[in-house]
Amino acid sequence: MTFIARFFTPPSQSFFLFGPRGTGKSTLMKSRYQNALWVDLLRPDILRSYLARPERLYEVVEGYSGKNRASGPAIIVIDEVQKVPALLPVVHSLIEEKRNFQFVLTGSSARKLKRTGADLLGGRALRCALYPFMAAELGDQFSFSQVLSYGLLPLLLDKTNPQETLDAYIHLYLQEEVQAESLVRSLESFVRFLEAVSFSHASLLNVTNIARECEVKRKTVENYIVILEELLLAFQLPVFSKHAQRELTVQPKFYLFDTGVFRTLRPRGPLDKQEEIEGAALEGLVAQHLKAWVDYSVSSHTLSFWRTRSGVEVDFVVYGPKDMWAIEVKNAKRVSSNDTKHLETFLKDYPMAKALLLYRGTEYIQLKNVLCIPCEDFLRRLRPNHDLWVV
Repeated sequence: MTFIARFFTPPSQSFFLFGPRGTGKSTLMKSRYQNALWVDLLRPDILRSYLARPERLYEVVEGYSGKNRASGPAIIVIDEVQKVPALLPVVHSLIEEKRNFQFVLTGSSARKLKRTGADLLGGRALRCALYPFMAAELGDQFSFSQVLSYGLLPLLLDKTNPQETLDAYIHLYLQEEVQAESLVRSLESFVRFLEAVSFSHASLLNVTNIARECEVKRKTVENYIVILEELLLAFQLPVFSKHAQRELTVQPKFYLFDTGVFRTLRPRGPLDKQEEIEGAALEGLVAQHLKAWVDYSVSSHTLSFWRTRSGVEVDFVVYGPKDMWAIEVKNAKRVSSNDTKHLETFLKDYPMAKALLLYRGTEYIQLKNVLCIPCEDFLRRLRPNHDLWVV
């Protein structure tokens, strides 16, 4: 498999690296820490030994650090740490000894660690996340049409049948992350929920409607959504409300973490409009790029959306210490002044903001205060720790 360099920059202190399965956590850490002590909890024999006696880590780290005493910090990678939560007190104790140890703790979710009452090292380790590929990471391998259909999960790289891989991916999550860990009482209800919540992708989240569709209690749906978020399979965007001058909605917007996963979960039938699915897929693709850009960048930007109670909406608001961006996404090859009305309304309230409209065309067009640019170009040029866009 071709190795693709990632934008994620590991911190110099101990850290957790969470991310959904298939995002390349182990591959990235192996390339970054080639001489580290590697504790691979996916290996059954290693897993059994630490389940039986977590304190064994003291001995292994002592041996490794003695062997590498003259070569800088002793780096210890524990892959899939959520499989043995009892290792965390041992790691905490070793960090407290201040003996130049750096721990890298990877996992697909912090949920099991929280459920078992394990502490997350009391702030001694940073919490980081790894996301699917960004377009700029792929460079010439990025295919806009392919990505809109199948998403950007690294596990799809070089696969001849990406849809088959995505189907297996969803099944594996249900079997190994949800069912095996007893996260839900009824797997059948959770599967119905996944189909129902896929209709909320890139939309306001209406928990009551989803509960009615799934024939379960509202509280059950709320719990299911928390499970998705803690498994890092979904995220919500809050309403941007700083210095609000209008009445705003209070509901968040919901996104599945990857366009390919959305399209795999989203049922299709004679009553479904293809353009609606395409539009949600495009907006979700932009959302997952912006989320990765925000989290990977050093600057403290926030990502939200803006919607008034009267229905005037801007898809994304990126707010930082020195800049502010309003972004609309249109699944169309042509744009006109009608498409920029919501952005113009936003600019009346926030004249200091810069406005972008991303669309499926190929031309760069200035419509009053809004710059309309090809969505593909925007994604290809989006890089963490660089300006969102140079106007």
